Amino acid sequence: MNAAELRTLCLSLPGATETIQWGDNRVFKVAGKMFAVSGLDPDSAFSIKADPARFLELSDQPGIQPAPYLARHKWIKVEPEACALPDTDLEALVRQSYELVFAKLTKKLQREVRPGAGG
Repeated sequence: MNAAELRTLCLSLPGATETIQWGDNRVFKVAGKMFAVSGLDPDSAFSIKADPARFLELSDQPGIQPAPYLARHKWIKVEPEACALPDTDLEALVRQSYELVFAKLTKKLQREVRPGAGG
């Protein structure tokens, strides 16, 4: 999965937005909370939030490492050309990143993003 495919996937998720931050990074957010980051170059690496229980396992995979500045929050950096995981697995990890961030939103924000959510 390259950064262009990541962008398409991220923007297909409910309530997802894209901003350019820190000069040259695409930042994908849900309700103002970041769930994915990539460079502007279509072949650039990207970072996503990982399930804390899988952070170390994922970080040991070829082409995946703890994300600079964000690793303490269990974010991983994916180098698309070096990553051995199939795109379907990467897509699942991106969706999981979105869900991890969505789950931390207030119930009110969850309902605004996805009516019927947030119980």
